[in-house]
Amino acid sequence: MNEIKRTLEAKIKKASDFFKVILLTGPRQVGKTTLLKNLMESNRTYVSFDNIETRLEAMEDPARFIQQLKLPVLVDEVQYVPELFSYIKLIVDQSDEKGLFWLTGSQQFSLMKNVTESLAGRVGIFRLQGITHAEEYGAFELPSFLPTPERIEERAKYLKPMNSAQLYQKIWRGTFPQLVTHGCDFWQIFYESYLTTYLERDVYHYLKINDLISFRKFMQLLAARTSQMLNYRELSKEVGVSEPTIKNWIHVLEATGLIVLLPPFFNNISKRVLKTPKVYFLDTGLCTYLGRWLSPEVLENGAMSGAFLETYVISQIMSSCWHQGQTTNNLYYYGDQDRNEVDLLIHQDGGIYPLEIKKNISIGNTNFKGFGFLDNCGQHVLNPSIINLGQELCFTRGNIQVIPIGYL
Repeated sequence: MNEIKRTLEAKIKKASDFFKVILLTGPRQVGKTTLLKNLMESNRTYVSFDNIETRLEAMEDPARFIQQLKLPVLVDEVQYVPELFSYIKLIVDQSDEKGLFWLTGSQQFSLMKNVTESLAGRVGIFRLQGITHAEEYGAFELPSFLPTPERIEERAKYLKPMNSAQLYQKIWRGTFPQLVTHGCDFWQIFYESYLTTYLERDVYHYLKINDLISFRKFMQLLAARTSQMLNYRELSKEVGVSEPTIKNWIHVLEATGLIVLLPPFFNNISKRVLKTPKVYFLDTGLCTYLGRWLSPEVLENGAMSGAFLETYVISQIMSSCWHQGQTTNNLYYYGDQDRNEVDLLIHQDGGIYPLEIKKNISIGNTNFKGFGFLDNCGQHVLNPSIINLGQELCFTRGNIQVIPIGYL
């Protein structure tokens, strides 16, 4: 398969003519360096702090290191040398040129703290995740997912519905570029190597978490809870560590781009809504590996098939936003004490777009109760939709839009 073009390329290229510094964050091996190298001008130099000698040189004398750089420059894994940020600020403040520094970072603890303190107003920050469904099929120019008829019709021009086997193959495989472009012959080796690298380089070496055995057990238990409400106490008991430790480890996985917490939607109108976030892995392949679902067929027919379907849809929608340079702080789920639930609410355009995720192809055979209970949440309900394994865009009797999952 040819190299896959990423949606963020156009955004970053345009932003580089506006900001003096570009920062591209995201998990390891999602293609940050490849994306920026594809955009590099012939006069832009490249420095990587994955190289130990280069990293030590920059740490020992950051002022001299910066002065010796030939600008413009792409600096890879900049979080390893936080000392550089104040010197980058000095350089860009002395120049009117745009796009002087392109930076990448694979975790966001001290990285984001240093960026906001040193480069506020000077830096454009973007987030890259794995390859989206639209990117994989060459539809990288499509806008982020939103269940309006116009956007869905546009997606239908470039994307096709999937059957169940095709979907669970994609869920099981995951979104890392190496697996998407080169196949799954070494799927187990890839994910085991990824976990080992992540645990040793980020969790142990950089974040100073020493109990790697318990941390890996924690990741496995969390993978079994993807798409569920987060229960810190339950995880604490099963892993054998304190609740504050579990909360810190959740923050670690968030900051390194492996999971996301989806907050509940609630306001002062109803006191019966739930207020606990739901947790989702952002790469379903890593989640299936942690859960020991070792084939797409077993996953498709297993007890967690619905949870992985929901995880896939939520992660794809979030990635479609990030890859357009947008935030996801307008995404929520809904749940209340009367057991009414909506998998995703998109708070936008003066209202909420509710989206339910269903494995069943025939809506008539589900227990779907509709979205009527949302009338009391104090928001205008826009384009209520269901996304499922159907093969065509249609509407239910209640005028609810049914979207094939292949249009993500």
